[in-house]
Amino acid sequence: MSNPVFALNLFNIANKEEYLAYAKRSVKEVKNHSGRVISLGKYRESIAGDMSPRQVFILVEWASKEAFDSYCNDPALADLHPHRENGTRDYIWQLFDKIEDLRPIIK
Repeated sequence: MSNPVFALNLFNIANKEEYLAYAKRSVKEVKNHSGRVISLGKYRESIAGDMSPRQVFILVEWASKEAFDSYCNDPALADLHPHRENGTRDYIWQLFDKIEDLRPIIK
């Protein structure tokens, strides 16, 4: 059995209509592929780091890496993903393994 993963999405809106076309449908499709949006955020300020700020952050928990891949590669969603690509710019999309605490990292 695979472990849950988190997908961190950071991006700027490039085309509001395109992104809305994605957002309206993606909520249902994420759920259908065993994902759930944990948090949404609007950029507030930089505290530390050298990455250019992004307007939006979304954190999605997926049941597994396979569930995430099924969402990305589902042929029935081939018309959905271009709305995200055309509606955003400066997209950062990273996966993180879910862990209960930091001990595995700092051992």
